[in-house]
Amino acid sequence: MSTPNLTVHHLQVGQGERIPWLLEELGIPYKLELYKRSPLLAPPEFKSKFPLGASPVLEDHTDPSNPVTLAESNAICEYVLTKYGNGKLSLTPNAKNYADYVYWLHFANGTLQPGIFRRAQSRGMVAETDPRYTSNDARVKLAVSTINKRLLKTGAWLAGDEFTAADVMTGWCFTTMRKFEPIDLSEYEGVLAWLKRIGGREAYRRAMGKADPELDVEAGLSAKGPEMVGAFAKAMAKKQ
Repeated sequence: MSTPNLTVHHLQVGQGERIPWLLEELGIPYKLELYKRSPLLAPPEFKSKFPLGASPVLEDHTDPSNPVTLAESNAICEYVLTKYGNGKLSLTPNAKNYADYVYWLHFANGTLQPGIFRRAQSRGMVAETDPRYTSNDARVKLAVSTINKRLLKTGAWLAGDEFTAADVMTGWCFTTMRKFEPIDLSEYEGVLAWLKRIGGREAYRRAMGKADPELDVEAGLSAKGPEMVGAFAKAMAKKQ
């Protein structure tokens, strides 16, 4: 197989960080194009790559006769693993914990991340005593507690003893995403130990240094979390 010719378009301070991390873990070369928020969403030059302005975007020019442009981090993750992963960071259907791997691979974008954003949006519209906020808050706490219990059970990674793409997909929800919606992780021992293991991975450090060199990585890995994005904090503080 020829060397992959991949370009990752990353809207900084966002979930696009997953893909450089994935590629660093796999040892796959890639080009990285960075875009700053304007002021919160994607700038026009990013939207020229993908009209929805969704980040990340992957361009694959490995086969010049069949260039590929793909968005959605879950889709990009599965595409890269299937085409170029050589069995790394994923489990096969005959693995005993294959179902665990599949479940946790999709938990972040299917349950955790939408729940966190719904809570952030409700915070910007109603008081924190309002049922529309408290119900969203309860769902976020349940999701975080579920992950915490899982990590306490495995004592290692989400799918089990082995680090997989499920950890890559979930990591940003507990690190950079907290710049948009704070989550105090002080009471979640399993999650904090897992974040410490993530912080010890050289591939994670390399990816973050390339994708978001201005971010305080240590704050993202801490119990209290990083400082919120100022413009987003201001927007979410508004009540109708």
